[in-house]
Amino acid sequence: MEIWLYQRYAEWIVEALSCPVFEQKAFCPHDFSQYEAVIFGGGLYAGGINGIRFICRSLKRLPGKEILLFTCGLAAPDNPNNISNIRKSLEKAFSGKIPEQIRLFHLQGGIDYARLNVVHRSMMSMLRKMLLKKEEHSRSEEDRLILETYGQCLDFTNRESIRPLVEYAESVLSLR
Repeated sequence: MEIWLYQRYAEWIVEALSCPVFEQKAFCPHDFSQYEAVIFGGGLYAGGINGIRFICRSLKRLPGKEILLFTCGLAAPDNPNNISNIRKSLEKAFSGKIPEQIRLFHLQGGIDYARLNVVHRSMMSMLRKMLLKKEEHSRSEEDRLILETYGQCLDFTNRESIRPLVEYAESVLSLR
C-alpha cells in the first residue's frame, strides 16, 4: 500500500479528533451540511498545492463553515521564507486573497525519490540542475537540503506537529 505523507497527517488528525475522513473523489459539499468544520490537506509540489483548485471550487459550496487547510511539503514550516512562499501560492490560487474562513497550517513531510512518477522525477531533476547553477551563497536552506539529499528517502513527518491544528479544531467545535 502506498501512502502520501499528507495522508499520514490526515490519518493522525482523524484519530485525534475522532472525525470521519473522505477522499477528494468522494467529497460532495452538500453532504457536509452536518459538519461545523472541514479540514483539507494537500501536498506542496513545484510551488503549488495539490488539490487547491478543488478546494477553491468547494469553498463556494461551504458557506459559514470553518475551513482548516494544511499543507505538507519538504520545506521546513518554521522558516518564514517558506511560509511566505506558500502564502503567495495560496493567494494566487484564491485570486489575490486567502478567504477569511480558511485557517492555514503547514506541516513538514518528505520525499522518496524511488516512488516518484516520471513527471515528478523529471521536475526534481530539473530543479536540481537549476539549483546547481545558483551561486552557493545565494542558495536557501531548502535549496541546500534538496541538493544534499537528492535521490534519497526523507521523512520529516512528526505526529506532534498536528497539535496546533487539532487544538484549533477542538476550539472551533467547542465554541458552537
